[in-house]
Amino acid sequence: MRNVLLTTAAFVTQTAASATSATEPLSPTSIFAPVSTPADGIFQLSLFVLAITTAIFVIVVGLMAYAVVRFRRRTDDGVEPTPVFGSYQVELAWTIVPVLIVVALFLATARVIASMQHPPKPPDALDVVVIGHQYWWEYRYPALGVVTANELHVPVSDPAHPRPTFLTLLSADTDHSFWVPRLAGKTDLIANHPNSMWIDPHETGVYLGQCAQYCGTQHAKMLLRVYVDSREDFDRWIEGQRRPAQVVGAVAHGRHVFESTACVNCHAVGGTAAQGRFGPDLTHFMSRDTIASGAAPNTKENLRLWLRDPDALKPGSRMPAMNLSETDVNAVADYLESLR
Repeated sequence: MRNVLLTTAAFVTQTAASATSATEPLSPTSIFAPVSTPADGIFQLSLFVLAITTAIFVIVVGLMAYAVVRFRRRTDDGVEPTPVFGSYQVELAWTIVPVLIVVALFLATARVIASMQHPPKPPDALDVVVIGHQYWWEYRYPALGVVTANELHVPVSDPAHPRPTFLTLLSADTDHSFWVPRLAGKTDLIANHPNSMWIDPHETGVYLGQCAQYCGTQHAKMLLRVYVDSREDFDRWIEGQRRPAQVVGAVAHGRHVFESTACVNCHAVGGTAAQGRFGPDLTHFMSRDTIASGAAPNTKENLRLWLRDPDALKPGSRMPAMNLSETDVNAVADYLESLR
């Protein structure tokens, strides 16, 4: 229960931070405020289904109310009603009408699914490889030579000049699911079975999501943050990510501790001996707003707590406690804070 409450608190914190204007929806994960074509297709389909089911509900309840009022028992009514055996009209109605409703729903759903699975791909479309890990996200931009983690950056797509983002979904271990409700529907990541999806966000901002497939102890804290940047901001972000890590300040001791412990077995830092691939790439660690896959803001206090005891911040995390001294914890934190 404590873990559930902590997860809820972390998610609410992200929700509040993402509410940047009065036009933002009450929930940052609402399907009723789509900003991308796939999400809008799902939204429009849901309205269509809701309209049909509402009409069915109103008709059925109306007929029931009519029957209750029209044929209610009266004190002076002692005569049995004349029985009616068989009615071709009624039987045809309750057969044909449901069939037509099912066919309409099937065709509408098939149209939306087809448009999502076979979209046109412009020459300048962005390709990103998404790899789900327990319990974090790895993002690779093959054509741009960028590797990052947990915070996905994509360019905004102008409807007049669309630039969609195509995601190739892979899993490094068990099943995961990529779900950012305002951008697209839920799509699974399955080990040894590549999957794909696409988004074309029309508005800049930060869009939150969640791994929607139970993947282990920390499934609830495997959060998603998608940053939709203007094209100029996205190009600047890519340029910054492609540069070697810029170490600022006197952090030689922290770097030595980092490179002389098991940190280098899991993490990579461009231009150094750290080339691990089991954990997130830390080359531009301080360009990220959160740590632990969105579980906490990227602050000095949280970073030191994460290094000292990962389970205190994210119980069940795959990152082990390195049992560093307080001096080494501070030194490694200073080193990580220099990676920009």
